[in-house]
Amino acid sequence: EKLEKAGHSFQSETDTEVLAHWIGVKYEKLAGSPRNGKLPILIAVEEALRDVVGTYGIAVLCADFPSVIVGARRGSPLVVGIGKGENFLASDVSAIVSQTRDVIYLKDHDLVVLQPDRFEIFSMINGTADYQVSRVEWSAEAAEKGDFPHFMLKEIFEQPQTIQNACRGRISHEEWTAVFGGLNLTAGQLRAIDRIILTACGTSWHAALVGEYFFEEIAGIPATVEYASEFRYRNTPIEKNTLVFAITQSGETADTLAALRESKRKGHPTLAICNVVGSTIAREADGGVYLRAGPEIGVASTKAFTSQVTALLLLALYMGRTRRLSGTDGKQLVSELDLIPGKIESILAQSDRIKQIALKYKSCVDFLFLGRLGNFPVALEGALKLKEISYVHAEGYPAAEMKHGPIALIDDKTPSVFVCPRDQIYDKVMSNLEEVKARKGPVIAIATEGDADIAKKADDVIYIPPTLEHLQPLLTIIPLQLLAYHFAVALGCDVDKPRNLAKSVTVE
Repeated sequence: EKLEKAGHSFQSETDTEVLAHWIGVKYEKLAGSPRNGKLPILIAVEEALRDVVGTYGIAVLCADFPSVIVGARRGSPLVVGIGKGENFLASDVSAIVSQTRDVIYLKDHDLVVLQPDRFEIFSMINGTADYQVSRVEWSAEAAEKGDFPHFMLKEIFEQPQTIQNACRGRISHEEWTAVFGGLNLTAGQLRAIDRIILTACGTSWHAALVGEYFFEEIAGIPATVEYASEFRYRNTPIEKNTLVFAITQSGETADTLAALRESKRKGHPTLAICNVVGSTIAREADGGVYLRAGPEIGVASTKAFTSQVTALLLLALYMGRTRRLSGTDGKQLVSELDLIPGKIESILAQSDRIKQIALKYKSCVDFLFLGRLGNFPVALEGALKLKEISYVHAEGYPAAEMKHGPIALIDDKTPSVFVCPRDQIYDKVMSNLEEVKARKGPVIAIATEGDADIAKKADDVIYIPPTLEHLQPLLTIIPLQLLAYHFAVALGCDVDKPRNLAKSVTVE
């Protein structure tokens, strides 16, 4: 309002345009004069940002200084790329890794002045800024589609390798346990943990639900999963020996970062599970585990989910072996985990057949996804993938909860996707499936190889290799990712950049 009264006119309703005008006002008052050796455009940006409430990650250009870019961040990620005779500014390293692998992750309240041959970094709090140059571990080729039509499909097919990456150097085949170097918590401190809280958003929240199952079943530790966006505002009573996890692909998710900071404020040890080295959450947590999944370009997360599940499994294994889990059970878990990448490859080989199933149902506008125990979060994630990239309504439920309401939705035009591999409650899930068939509902089943009975009950079956019950989510999610992908492509949707979504949600 102040700017409009001063005669400024706006072409949009975005905050960004307002900020550009406000920086312009500050710049005009300086009349192009430097102050304390600082460029006037830098001073204008700094003064304007002191009036800003909320988060930002900006790059500012000025016609009077054509070879200068001023960047600033608070809450939103910003990374500086250092080249030879050239420098770069981006919100994610994947945008600049083809030009340089030497980067600086800016901190909140940092300002940077970039010129072709040099850069300077300042802090709006104390004037000077400490920074560290990091080396990006993955290459530019990793951020390209290669022979795949979409990044999402490429990332689905990368999962055998990314799961191996998540395990590399973290498994002891002598002690049948996991090994971590960055937790910054001793085995004794971890043995003292009485409760675990996992905070996350979106796909990471679904991975956290699988993690809850792991920590309780494998490590014997009570665990609770919280939406980070809710946890940060609740005055939740938390016991003294509680470990809080912040799970995020980007390491910049605003709500998860706020939940982490709230936990630290209350004195609880915190661990981050994230994919981006140098990200804000990775820096602020007491310790953590990097996913090593490489760049995930597709907005709908795929390989990050299975890498998060793998990391949580290894953490549960490690904590379990310091408590109640026997060496025999540890050996069984590790030995079967070693086989998971090959089993995923056998599922990926069914991609063309899964495509035909997707085409069969492409006229449907409502789907139900149903599973139990560790496969309930998989059902939630399958539903999320479908609605994210195809804009089709889909809901996930525990299979037994269907009869408490959702069964009213069943008709011959509403497919139900059952995640029903052989496990301890297989017969119960079959009973739920039969309830759907009795009401003429189409059924797509994710089942274990060798299950001949399921083919008699479901309309379509996608088989996965047998594995331990704890490891099933790493396999059952793969067909659901492929199903969502092929369904969305058949509808002509942009699977890599779905409408209204962002890869990293850095605003509240």
